[in-house]
Amino acid sequence: MNAERDAGPDDIAALKEALAAERARGLEIAAELAVARAKASEDSALIAQQKLQIAKLRHQIYGQQSERSSRLIEQLALTFEELEVDATEDELSAEQAAARTTTVRVFTRKRAERQTFPEHLPRERVVIDPPPACECCGGHRLRKIGEDVTRTLEAVPRQWKVVETVREKFSCRDCEKISQAPAPFYAVARGWAGLSFVGHDHVREVRPASAIEPPGRALRLGRRADRAVDHGGCRWIGLCVAGTSATPSRIPRSGGRAPSC
Repeated sequence: MNAERDAGPDDIAALKEALAAERARGLEIAAELAVARAKASEDSALIAQQKLQIAKLRHQIYGQQSERSSRLIEQLALTFEELEVDATEDELSAEQAAARTTTVRVFTRKRAERQTFPEHLPRERVVIDPPPACECCGGHRLRKIGEDVTRTLEAVPRQWKVVETVREKFSCRDCEKISQAPAPFYAVARGWAGLSFVGHDHVREVRPASAIEPPGRALRLGRRADRAVDHGGCRWIGLCVAGTSATPSRIPRSGGRAPSC
């Protein structure tokens, strides 16, 4: 052990290079472990979801009047929600760990295909200002070649609407580089729920489901088991938990007193 230590480089530059390589390797190992943990969590959540769906089908076919079957479904729904929240947190941790490296691929969970919104819902088109110049060469001769449209369901008191956020694509006539405005902040990454809808969604725990039923989405808000399988509300909880986990540490300790003006 001492011989290996003595055989190391003596100059400072070589030592710094070796230290940087070891740190990079450590980040890669941590990212690989985070990705593996996220994949395992996804598998556990998927298995729990399949068990819940099977139990619901059996209850629907054989035992709609069975109290034991109803309790089993509620228990499986709670288990699935907990595993879904854990899987979401592990996915975000894996994304953050992979972003610190250049060799580990970012892990993204498989999402169900999005449903289309009813045509009768009002649309609000929000167009993000395009970049003023080409991000590659700085040229101003841009032509529109397309656009990306992201639809989110927003909640207005006693009213629902779909917000279409448009990011137009432009190509530079000088260097043919494609430019596009960055995506705005979304409450749920790669999700269709807007900020107001996420906040509105959790109010349903203490209010009648019929008063706040979104139109045409078939979310079936009345039961926890239905919510867990149908629209991934527990995934939103996981995102909220992961996003606010660092909040308490950033709040200054003022002994419970408000700062003086």
